[in-house]
Amino acid sequence: MSRGSNQKFKFTYLMQIMLEKTDDEHSLTIGQILDELAKYDVTAERKSIYTDLQDMTEKFGIEIIKEQVGRETYYHVGTREFELAEVKLLIDAIQSSKFITERKSRELIKKIKKFVSEPQAGQLQRQVYVQGRIKTMNESIYYSVDEIHNAITHNRKIRFQYFHWQPDKTQYILHGGDCFVVSPWALTWDDEYYYLVAFDDFSRTCKHYRVDKMIKPQMIDEKREGEEEFRDLDMAVYSKSTFGMYGGEKKRVKIRFHNKMSGVFIDRFGKDIAFVPVDEKHCELNVDIFISPQFFGWIFGLGKDVRVIGPDEVVEAMKEQARVFLEGYGSQE
Repeated sequence: MSRGSNQKFKFTYLMQIMLEKTDDEHSLTIGQILDELAKYDVTAERKSIYTDLQDMTEKFGIEIIKEQVGRETYYHVGTREFELAEVKLLIDAIQSSKFITERKSRELIKKIKKFVSEPQAGQLQRQVYVQGRIKTMNESIYYSVDEIHNAITHNRKIRFQYFHWQPDKTQYILHGGDCFVVSPWALTWDDEYYYLVAFDDFSRTCKHYRVDKMIKPQMIDEKREGEEEFRDLDMAVYSKSTFGMYGGEKKRVKIRFHNKMSGVFIDRFGKDIAFVPVDEKHCELNVDIFISPQFFGWIFGLGKDVRVIGPDEVVEAMKEQARVFLEGYGSQE
């Protein structure tokens, strides 16, 4: 048998063929494997293929399963680093993530599909719906996240410009274009956006910033501050207590609700919260909240079966918020 021009890559091509062409539902015979190798101008003896397939399992951890069907023997890749269901979850997360641009979403999905076989990738393609979804327009967010992680690792501050969107869809740079200087301590995910939680040099308080609204964050050669403020900060609790990542004064709030609304509060605050029965139909809950218009809006959206009943200053703030809201729907010229 004459040797092909790519003979030295035989094992590499064989591994690629098995990973791309086979899975639990798609297998190849030795004859079909030889045909696939021929497409790469590689020739092989059947005996050498048996040895190579065994080496894939024993030396490279790629499980090759052998199955007898009638008089034919079939081979396919079994357990993979990522199962099909896991890849589907990753793709769903990318598709639904607002902070990942449409172009980057397609690039990431294309790469992730390489974790499964070509037939399985075909199944995934029918699940990809990126176009038309709400996505950020900031292509540099991935590099921003990397720079922030780099600063946290090296215990350094960062500086950046920050913007808001205007009605004409242009960016308004805050602080007259001057840079914010903060000490980055954590990145967190809330309402499908990435936020930086940091200690602000100017106000000397903890604040958060939407990463997709940060312009060119850069690490600077200044040691971070705010260690005491962040030492006891539980990011999980912080995220649950902050609505829409809008800051405000932290208060211990008492909420009374109908029993049928219990799931709403478990979904928001977790199973560790304590419900205190009031009567057969109602319970109360005490929870720490950063008071903000977003928190009031969340309560209003739950309807008449949920009421904030304490403390008095929060109840009065809710009434004022409702009054201002209703005034906005008064007579208009």
